[in-house]
Amino acid sequence: MSQFVLVVDVEPAVNDLICDALRLAGFRTQSAADGFLALQILRTTTPDLVILDVNMPRIDGFETLERMRAAGDSTPVIILTARQERDDTRTGFEHGADDFVHKPFSIEELVWRVRAVLRRTSSPHSEAALVSGSLRLDAVRHEVTVAGRPVDLSSTEFRLLEVLMENAGRVLSKDQLLDRVWGGGAEPSVVETYVSYLRRKLGEALNLRTVRGVGYQLQDRP
Repeated sequence: MSQFVLVVDVEPAVNDLICDALRLAGFRTQSAADGFLALQILRTTTPDLVILDVNMPRIDGFETLERMRAAGDSTPVIILTARQERDDTRTGFEHGADDFVHKPFSIEELVWRVRAVLRRTSSPHSEAALVSGSLRLDAVRHEVTVAGRPVDLSSTEFRLLEVLMENAGRVLSKDQLLDRVWGGGAEPSVVETYVSYLRRKLGEALNLRTVRGVGYQLQDRP
């Protein structure tokens, strides 16, 4: 069955354009005019990805995303915005966004980004759990624990941790991490941002060394 994308944008013409392009690319779509309607839809349906505009009445895109994550909804989200402020990008990623696209955008590029996000968030995993000291990642159950205690990670945080643990002992450059986690479609600074998220959530259980000028190395623990 084709993958299902929920498109949330206050502009009917933009909403229709995105839905039409995604259907031509082989996706199933549903649209919502604002965040309030999107949250209602998400109570009864489970899309594979949400495209979410920032500037909307009643509930804006950032609040919609925040409510999704607070409710335990880890559905991948691509944020759309006509604003160019760097703080918007930071806010979106802090709330758990998986990618960020500025208006006006190329519809072809948006479709590529949808495919890239879906590829990295639904990539096949090994059945064996990855373990480093008290840190354990179970890809089948999509679960991370520290000393047996569950830790809530977004889909992108989970994928970044998985790549680091799969390559424990190796130094991975930012470009390598961008390619494997974000499909090469994000700015290098996003790697630093998400590494900081993992360090904050996992604490001393994440034995991650910064190799200045190169990248990061997860130092394995017995």
